[in-house]
Amino acid sequence: MKIAIYSRKSKFTGKGESVDNQIELCKEYIEKHFDNIKEFIIYEDEGFSGGDTDRPQFQQMMKNAKKKNFDILVCYRLDRISRNIADFSILIEELLNYNIAFVSIREQFDTSTPMGRAMMYIASVFAQLERETIAERIRDNMLQLAKTGRWLGGTTPTGFESKEVIYTDPGGKEKKMFKLTPVPEELDIVRLIYFKFLELKSLTKLETYCIQNNIKTRNGIDFSRFSLKMILNNPVYVTADKTLYDYFIENDYEIYASKSDFNGFNGIMAYNKTIQGKNGSIKIRDHEEWIVAVGAHQGTIYSHDWIKVQKIINRNKSKTFRQVRSSASILSGLLHCSNCGSYMRPKNGRMKKDGTRAFYYLCEMKEKSKKVKCDMRNTNGNDLDRLVIEKIKKLSATRSKLYGQINKDKVQIREAQNSLVSKISLLEANIKTNEQSIANLVHTLSQGQNTNASKYIIGQINALDEQITAEKKKLSELKEKLDTTQAKDNSLDFMQDLLTSFANTIDSLDIPGQRALLKAIVERITWDGEKAHVTIFGDNSKKIFENVSSM
Repeated sequence: MKIAIYSRKSKFTGKGESVDNQIELCKEYIEKHFDNIKEFIIYEDEGFSGGDTDRPQFQQMMKNAKKKNFDILVCYRLDRISRNIADFSILIEELLNYNIAFVSIREQFDTSTPMGRAMMYIASVFAQLERETIAERIRDNMLQLAKTGRWLGGTTPTGFESKEVIYTDPGGKEKKMFKLTPVPEELDIVRLIYFKFLELKSLTKLETYCIQNNIKTRNGIDFSRFSLKMILNNPVYVTADKTLYDYFIENDYEIYASKSDFNGFNGIMAYNKTIQGKNGSIKIRDHEEWIVAVGAHQGTIYSHDWIKVQKIINRNKSKTFRQVRSSASILSGLLHCSNCGSYMRPKNGRMKKDGTRAFYYLCEMKEKSKKVKCDMRNTNGNDLDRLVIEKIKKLSATRSKLYGQINKDKVQIREAQNSLVSKISLLEANIKTNEQSIANLVHTLSQGQNTNASKYIIGQINALDEQITAEKKKLSELKEKLDTTQAKDNSLDFMQDLLTSFANTIDSLDIPGQRALLKAIVERITWDGEKAHVTIFGDNSKKIFENVSSM
């Protein structure tokens, strides 16, 4: 049984609950309560607060826990792990997922026992309470801020920028807040987007219109249907009047302003409108959760136009491309248009005589722009999928040119590795010799009395020290190169293993499995209207697959 011990102290004092004392107390407890102890793994953080978990040894301990390097984690007291109950609850949950027991000797908290697990559940309840309390406090704060109509920070909506405003509070203190101020050229685009949507009544058609007319976002990229919908749904642009107030009330928006505040001039501020995902994704909350108030900025879109837009969006179903089911196309996510660089997306065709559905790949930009920005020929998806599989099967043969090139690359990499290892060994020996020379010179300096000789020795020490610094920098560069070549060597081994097993494996997989295996081998496929160009990972030359049927 391997047992990890974690100790922490905010600062070094040399007395009391020092990390050494904590470790000794933990060892004594372990020896009394556990048998078959094979190893102690010690993690020590000294000079770090328990307020958060951003501590080097704590982070290393959790990485090792994920690898299941130990069976039990022991600490002297709960607050050595964390003073934040939510962080502590997350830690316990992670440890349980890894089948690692947790023991705190001061509180007799032991998740390997029924009572210990009960304590853990109680801690979880308190953690949930803390999260809900924090969320409620944030919402209450938003409600107070909503009364001011201020901008709370973050990326401003298209058409506005954030401007600092100095004001005097009721107590006579000078304070600052931020409000939205217009960016005229961007607001012109916003008005156009609203008016064209009212005309076209379709996000897909509006997206096509923007692409065809080179109307782009503030970052210079094409508007997507999602970004257009974000603008059309955003009440920040609408003028706050009595008609809008009535619409909000009828549709269960939570308004934190009186009807008299809807003066027909100012715009709307909606707080708590989005949820930010961990991967950067944005999700719009249901409008019942929004906190709606009258803003300090001027409205841009008349209320009756904004309301019409909302009704059209609610009435329309989201119209996406008629995509082939994920179980039908193999090259999705790999195939690109060589003309514009966009993805080639699968699209359904006719039903074949054998009962299978024909499909083809078409350029996404061609579809969106209705051939204005790109007019790449489509390609028969069934044929292209089959041909790519057949060609890579041939590449997987041990006598293929690619297989031979990988072997040649591996020989060159290993020769480079041997050369780097020799240079590193020589450099390390030089550094050791120079460091010994400095030590000898320092000893000589401490024994000598001659001032002139001392100046000469100090000069030698300085020169050797500069040389060591340069050598250590070079050593670091060589070791980095060695790591890079070793990574390349490993990737070539992996690629060779994949190629070897590809022919025997690919046909036994379902379509998602085939796609995943292809993505491990193929870096990119481009279609030029006549041929598909396939780039293999680690191979600079492009394999040209000819005679692919086009539609």
